[in-house]
Amino acid sequence: MAGAYFYELVIRHTKASCDQDHIDVVISGRASTPDRTAFIVGASSENPLGQMRADAERLIAYGADVLAMPCNTAHYFYDRLHESLSVPLINIIEVTVARVLESGCTKVGIMATEGTVSTHTYQKCCTAHKLPCEVPSREGQARLNNIIYGDIKTGGAPDMDSFRTVERELVSRGCDRIILGCTELSLIKKSYNLGALYVDSLETLAFAAIKACGKEVTGYTPGDKITEDSHNYGIII
Repeated sequence: MAGAYFYELVIRHTKASCDQDHIDVVISGRASTPDRTAFIVGASSENPLGQMRADAERLIAYGADVLAMPCNTAHYFYDRLHESLSVPLINIIEVTVARVLESGCTKVGIMATEGTVSTHTYQKCCTAHKLPCEVPSREGQARLNNIIYGDIKTGGAPDMDSFRTVERELVSRGCDRIILGCTELSLIKKSYNLGALYVDSLETLAFAAIKACGKEVTGYTPGDKITEDSHNYGIII
């Protein structure tokens, strides 16, 4: 559903007056890719990198000249994947942290999978930009895990009381913005009014993909800085 929503965001936010003004897109929705978090935390020996690389190469062979990967956890493999490819791969972590910085944020909270949090994927990027950050407590992370895997990935409704509990914890520690650093959590923003406190990584990736394909973005917060590189195809994996 997160992948489908990403494609919806690309369509919705591309300035276009007809079909032909939109971006040529090829989607690889390989549901059988081994679980990223399970491998990262040592609960599985199935490394998803090989499958990710093979699918990226298939998309490039089809004609893709820019790739977008709407999964934050998968960015643990970003460097090894990106260095093996002949086309650019947009980094969801970097563009999201850049957007947070441009909002005037002084400390950011990170809501993400256990895999993303445990590998410090967002924390390292925030530190590199001298942006203080906080992650949930062990109890808070357990709540997010249940929402991501027990609610959203199974097609159920998110436990919003539990979600708001994690929100209050991060705000109480001085966070004036919170990153939705798991694209399943982006689906909560789609269905619920979360407000300006939240910066959605999936939405930000969609903006970056549109601009990377040489198109104009419509319907985003003024002041967002999006890369201006121009390419021919937007590719979603």
